[in-house]
Amino acid sequence: MTINYPNGKIYRSPIKEITKVKKTASASHAKRGMKLEDQLSESNAYYLQKGIAVIHKKPTPIQVVKVDYPKRSAAVIKEAYYRHSSTTDFNGIYRGKYIDFEAKETQNKLSFPLKNFHEHQITHMKQCYEMGGITFVIIRFSTLNRVFLLESQHLSLYWEKQHSTDQRKSIPLTYIEEHGYEIEYGFRPALDYLKALDTIIGNENK
Repeated sequence: MTINYPNGKIYRSPIKEITKVKKTASASHAKRGMKLEDQLSESNAYYLQKGIAVIHKKPTPIQVVKVDYPKRSAAVIKEAYYRHSSTTDFNGIYRGKYIDFEAKETQNKLSFPLKNFHEHQITHMKQCYEMGGITFVIIRFSTLNRVFLLESQHLSLYWEKQHSTDQRKSIPLTYIEEHGYEIEYGFRPALDYLKALDTIIGNENK
């Protein structure tokens, strides 16, 4: 089956190598080479196994354009395209709170470009926040090996400002350091972002 991204490029499954990683400090270092979404999915699997939280990655919608029917009782998809997700990457429940967030990476060292987000994602997070949910973005500065959780209110602030004259099109790292929560790498979970949510929930309850 051929699956294409929205830009027309063909998706090819990566070849995965299975290696044994010792449960030491080197294990957390090895996890830094994983994609952010993989790190978060691994962390979510740990939370679920331990009964801490139920948070899953939303599947990317696929538009099927070509189907063959070799048998009457079976259909084979020959061509399909990944469509843009209408919401965000992850959602679930933690401590009785609805959680909804997006995960993004950048090679930049000093700021995070707003072009990595889509208008519908900003709108979705704002709507969930206004209904009492906890919404945020998890940002990884790949070159720096640093990961931050930034609440969606701060993202919305910069998103709205960018449309004004002479306003920057990115969020400075210094702003993220001041208003966000830095997430440290670990072994299990790979990225324990729920520690930041504990602080956010605690502040809401004050």
